[in-house]
Amino acid sequence: MANHQSAIKRIRQTEVKTLRNRYYAKTMRNAVRKFRLLSDKKEAADSLPRMYEMIDRLSKKGVIHKNKAGNIKSRITKYANGLA
Repeated sequence: MANHQSAIKRIRQTEVKTLRNRYYAKTMRNAVRKFRLLSDKKEAADSLPRMYEMIDRLSKKGVIHKNKAGNIKSRITKYANGLA
């Protein structure tokens, strides 16, 4: 158990940040899943910039790794380009 006030506060802060990061990461994963269900090329092309924004924001804040962000963006772009 933590013996210092600063350690106790750090534990509290970490719990809050962990919950927040988990929420945003899960939201992003759900958005990617919904995107992968799209079958209209125009609709996919319209929502692609919003997906990029969300992924880049999470990467910048450290919620997901920058390489993971690049991989996700690459995959959804490949999917969008493959739609008929």
